[in-house]
Amino acid sequence: MGLAALGFALARPLLHAIDAERAHGLTIAVLKAMPLARPSASPDLLAVNAFGMRFPNPLGLAAGFDKNADVPDAMLSLGFGFAEVGTVTPKAQEGNPRPRLFRLAEDRAVINRMGFNNAGHTETYLKLRARAGRPGVVGVNIGANKDTTDRIGDYVQGIRVFSDVASYFAVNISSPNTPGLRGLQSRDALRQLLDRLNAARQLQDRKPPMLLKIAPDLGDDELQDIATVCARGAVDGIIVSNTTLSRGGLSGPVASEAGGLSGEPLFALSTRMLARLYAMTGGAIPLIGVGGIGGAEQAWAKIEAGASLVQLYSALVYLGPALVTEILRGLESRLMAENLSSLAGVVGRKAHHGGSGT
Repeated sequence: MGLAALGFALARPLLHAIDAERAHGLTIAVLKAMPLARPSASPDLLAVNAFGMRFPNPLGLAAGFDKNADVPDAMLSLGFGFAEVGTVTPKAQEGNPRPRLFRLAEDRAVINRMGFNNAGHTETYLKLRARAGRPGVVGVNIGANKDTTDRIGDYVQGIRVFSDVASYFAVNISSPNTPGLRGLQSRDALRQLLDRLNAARQLQDRKPPMLLKIAPDLGDDELQDIATVCARGAVDGIIVSNTTLSRGGLSGPVASEAGGLSGEPLFALSTRMLARLYAMTGGAIPLIGVGGIGGAEQAWAKIEAGASLVQLYSALVYLGPALVTEILRGLESRLMAENLSSLAGVVGRKAHHGGSGT
């Protein structure tokens, strides 16, 4: 067990005894203070080529954990193949009133209504620029300020500001905690958004890949609209999915709190959606599978449903950083058991019947 994993195991009772957001802040502070360890090299058979980049392994840290790019290298040192920071908006904003982050321990889930609380473009950019030259894939998740008068313009600013420091962009139009944001997923609004973002990208000296992060609460017609608009190079990939507004089957005492639900209960919904989108696009657009991954079995199921890469966050709240190594070892064992030399042959092979999350 690594130092970070051991520390979490010892500190978990204390962290879970205090407010969830305060516990998260303490975790970030400890990670910032810890000396960086060199991550163990991932076996070659876990390497993934996607979006014109090479990822040492398919397991990434989802946005939301490291909103202000405080600890991307610390998270990479835990073994993640990539880390995504943000969501970051042009202006710093406080987000929604507290409390706004809730653990549902009985369900291995989290509800949040953070509201894009972050330090803004300038501070986050300076932190990413300071790590220039370090290895590792670090994506930037961009969003819009709640009080903006030009929502699409906020995303365009994100492209302009971070193009020289982002490994890739994740365009977050699917948070349920910014009023009206999910409306950008409609066909006409999405086409207008992507047209403006791609025009802005063409003006940059460096053009990182651009991914779209979508909600899990879409009907088939809405999902087909997204697949159609995103075809023919409008985006380099799609992240499936953000948190859900659904509350089916929850048992925790805070299950009725407003906000987006993540964690184990999201697994089946997000995996079915992943498989549908893979089928709709014929596998032509690389997908990142997110939602409910708590072990190698769930990560494998996401890949079979169509994901080239996967991400997690909520499971770390309950299982800690040792989970990263556990998942990577599990994926390696599955590949070796099937005598496969890479994950490429696994991607989408069960998408035709809804993935393994049904």
